[in-house]
Amino acid sequence: MANFTGFSGSIDLRVGRRLVWVGNAAYPMRNITRVHTYTIRPRRQEAVTQFVTRAAVTAAILVALTLLAALPAAFLSRIGGSDSGFGIITFMWLAGFGLGVYFFVNMITVATAPARFVLAIETSGPSTALITSSNPQYLPQLAGYVIHAMENPETEFQVTVETLAINPRNYHFGDSVNMYGGTGNVGVAA
Repeated sequence: MANFTGFSGSIDLRVGRRLVWVGNAAYPMRNITRVHTYTIRPRRQEAVTQFVTRAAVTAAILVALTLLAALPAAFLSRIGGSDSGFGIITFMWLAGFGLGVYFFVNMITVATAPARFVLAIETSGPSTALITSSNPQYLPQLAGYVIHAMENPETEFQVTVETLAINPRNYHFGDSVNMYGGTGNVGVAA
């Protein structure tokens, strides 16, 4: 699982002949359902909760495995046998520590990721293009240009914008919706 975030360079946003091009991806104007700007925020609280849960489960498993490995080793040492179980216990704890470091790095990556102001171009399907700029005042103006081009199909323009490379699992996207009824929905029920 790669946890990366940051600007991945510049791309061209081009509108012409009833298509919106974001880099090499073409979106037909008739399929665009929404153009809007908003701020995506990292899932910091979820990252900390996930780290604490993973660390607690790992520690519980290590304690249980240590007890299981120590009992035969203690029994063998009483009857004069070898106590080679302690090498396995040491290995398990070192592996658990390494796993804990991995979980901690994942948490820190999400917890220190900045919020980003983006322009989203959404289609009637699952596709969404995210564009960002180091100048946040530029994005609403750019959204206006795209909307104008949707209303006036003869409009053409091209600008160079920044693109954002993020792990979508680490950010909150879209609107918050309260939903009542159904199954498997996440929301607030009153």
